[in-house]
Amino acid sequence: MKTKTIFSCQSCGYQSPKWLGKCPDCNSWNTLVEEDYSEPIVKGNREKVALYKDGPVLLKDVQLKDSSRIGTNIAELDRVLGGGVVPGSVILIGGDPGIGKSTISLQISNELTKQGKTVLYVSGEESVTQTKLRAKRLGAPESEELYIVNQTDLSLITEYIKKLKPNAVFIDSIQVIFDPGISSAAGSVSQVRESAGILTQIAKTTGTSIFIIGHVTKEGSLAGPRVLEHIVDTVLYFEGDRFSTYRILRAVKNRFGSTNEIGVFEMGSEGLIEVKNPSEIFLSERPENVSGSVVVPVMEGTRPLLVEIQSLVSKSSFGYALRRAQGFDFNRLSLLVAVLEKRIGLHLEAEDVFINVAGGIKIEDPAADLAVAVSVASAFKEQLVMSHTVILGEVGLAGEIRSVSQPVLRINEAQKLGFKHCILPKNNCRDPQLKKAGIELIPVASLQEALGLVFNK
Repeated sequence: MKTKTIFSCQSCGYQSPKWLGKCPDCNSWNTLVEEDYSEPIVKGNREKVALYKDGPVLLKDVQLKDSSRIGTNIAELDRVLGGGVVPGSVILIGGDPGIGKSTISLQISNELTKQGKTVLYVSGEESVTQTKLRAKRLGAPESEELYIVNQTDLSLITEYIKKLKPNAVFIDSIQVIFDPGISSAAGSVSQVRESAGILTQIAKTTGTSIFIIGHVTKEGSLAGPRVLEHIVDTVLYFEGDRFSTYRILRAVKNRFGSTNEIGVFEMGSEGLIEVKNPSEIFLSERPENVSGSVVVPVMEGTRPLLVEIQSLVSKSSFGYALRRAQGFDFNRLSLLVAVLEKRIGLHLEAEDVFINVAGGIKIEDPAADLAVAVSVASAFKEQLVMSHTVILGEVGLAGEIRSVSQPVLRINEAQKLGFKHCILPKNNCRDPQLKKAGIELIPVASLQEALGLVFNK
């Protein structure tokens, strides 16, 4: 068998016969690594194709099967997955080191075994004894349905799956798994692609649900994201600071549900604990009588969350004003600052503007525009926003306030936490269900009008 050398990009999988400083596909620098490449074996390919026993059929002749989901008894996780684990699905779990990927995997394993499901946990980075100690720390009961093995050889792992026929398999992690038929090192794009592809074939043909843990790069993205994300069915990503107690689980991709849902957890001594009321947690340490602090109800899928927007505006010392955003889109912040300068007349060109979304959450909801603008104006003027007030609305380039989606759910969440006033777009007040709201509604049509009302009460 003839072997040759190629250079593979470790970010996107692009292959080149010679070394390049910059990948022409994903424009990443210094990511091409030398690997040995062997021509594919026809026999092996035929064996893989043979896994798929069914031939082409007409769409109208396909019989729909009731693929009932398997609940994990972890409500926050089931919400993100869309109602539970789909048999035969491949789920990728990513996140920073120490954020809780292995912890949540063991907790899922324990919950599945309580339902009588057989689970195989492949720990490639830890010994069986280390995994046992971590399971004991998490309070996992002794189960006869949970199998643990320390193995990195993919051919042996597939044999274990064929022998045990488990309902779920956990691979911790995909970067240490290697296929002996490929000469490149474990963790390379070739190994990750081939290993994930074989595991996906096993999941689809046997109905076994496979959870794959993936590491992240220094830039904060999943290692080999284009290779893994296109292969698997669901991509779950942990957000939050590893030194903070709160973790946010978000679905980046989900073929069986929405990608708008999030799950909120608190890291404790016994693992990840569900947070039933995230809004109360995010606002628990909110300071009083401080300028630049504004509360906004945002939507994460079907769940309304109340988060605090904090702003700090200070005189620039270097002649070039800084714009920094934590948890909020930087480009959107620049746009809102430009609207405040042009439409409102605030002189922010020589001011450093810093935005922070308290609690470590990242928001993309356009309904937070008005809250961010009011927060920046409050910090710049050193004026307090009227107390017990939530603010929501999308800000246009002309300074107009545009309507937002699902205002009823947002306002009901604010009412539950004791807020008495709500500044919202004028067009949203036409909703007849808002007449039953138990808080005062203050409709506004422009940013100028909103700033005139929010500082006067």
